[in-house]
Amino acid sequence: MKAVHFGAGNIGRGFIGLLLHDAGYEVVFADVNAELIDALAASDHYTVHEVGDGARDRRVDRYRAVNSQTDAAALAAELADADVLTTAVGPNILRFIAPHVLQALRDRAPDAAPLAVMACENAIDATSLLRDETAKLAGPDEWLELERRAVFANTAVDRIVPGQPGESGLDVTVETFSEWAIERPPFGDAPPPIPGAHFVDRLGPYIERKLFTVNTGHASTAYFGFLAGHERIAEALADPSVAARVERVLEETSALIVAKHGFTAEEQAQYRATILGRFRNAALPDTVERVGRQPLRKLGRRERFIGPAAELAERGLPVDGLLDAVEAALGFDVPADPESVELQQRVRTDDAETIAREVCGIEPGHPLHDRLVAAVTRRTAS
Repeated sequence: MKAVHFGAGNIGRGFIGLLLHDAGYEVVFADVNAELIDALAASDHYTVHEVGDGARDRRVDRYRAVNSQTDAAALAAELADADVLTTAVGPNILRFIAPHVLQALRDRAPDAAPLAVMACENAIDATSLLRDETAKLAGPDEWLELERRAVFANTAVDRIVPGQPGESGLDVTVETFSEWAIERPPFGDAPPPIPGAHFVDRLGPYIERKLFTVNTGHASTAYFGFLAGHERIAEALADPSVAARVERVLEETSALIVAKHGFTAEEQAQYRATILGRFRNAALPDTVERVGRQPLRKLGRRERFIGPAAELAERGLPVDGLLDAVEAALGFDVPADPESVELQQRVRTDDAETIAREVCGIEPGHPLHDRLVAAVTRRTAS
């Protein structure tokens, strides 16, 4: 069995690549980072170091590495007979992976088993996005044929992989907790063998529970912590004021998850407590600047703040905590992060209505609009 994984960064090596390796796949890492690919090619293994309860070191070996930018022929050869294609590149990069997916399907033997394609990103329906980007590159008639050569399955992924110390090399430090949920129906009775993942009949509840608890909570901690002058996530949550604001945010998103997906209030409260406990793990050297980066994307319409806030507003439920987090995100001023720089420029020059519409995707007339504009105004006026 062979898996080609796009994205050889910390998440790729410390989470998806690890689980594929442990499942018995030949793992081929593809990335545009020449230095990283060269380092992987020059080494016969790396180690994943877990921290937390039950931690252990995990050795990953028997992999290959391909530069997807400069060695298209080698990548195409690896993809031609791969069983699984996964990504951990960020939702905005999937459009650059689509040409490789298209070529893989063109090169695949018509009688070969379908290629299992799974985008493992912090976004809802990321695999569907990759499928759509791939389909756009093919003509309609060609796509009718090529689509049969793949199974596109959405996933929900969850593991905290913090920024790594500069001297760590290829080794990766991760938390012990991980979850990789994959929708079962696209595979019928033959899901790919990945013991470290679990296949579910309905992925939507798992994706939204994770996105609106883990990702919303993590980013909220980062933005509140940044404004409070904290460096690390665990340090920020040790601040009672920050912790109270994060807990209010997650109480609001929990109300949506319970109302929408049928989890009980007790189940969601336990899940929320587990997540906050993970964030408080002082052994994870995670910083508020790393977790808070790319604020423009995180303020998007279907993302971790505006997505749940919009639905809550439509249901007439409280959103004050989420709007507090949005206001904090607008104050995330980190010159090393290009999105932060762009956001700060917009905060200085754009009016609140424009930011609500163009950054957050909320139009006048939406139940969230006026309160969102008020929150943006408070930040732009400060």
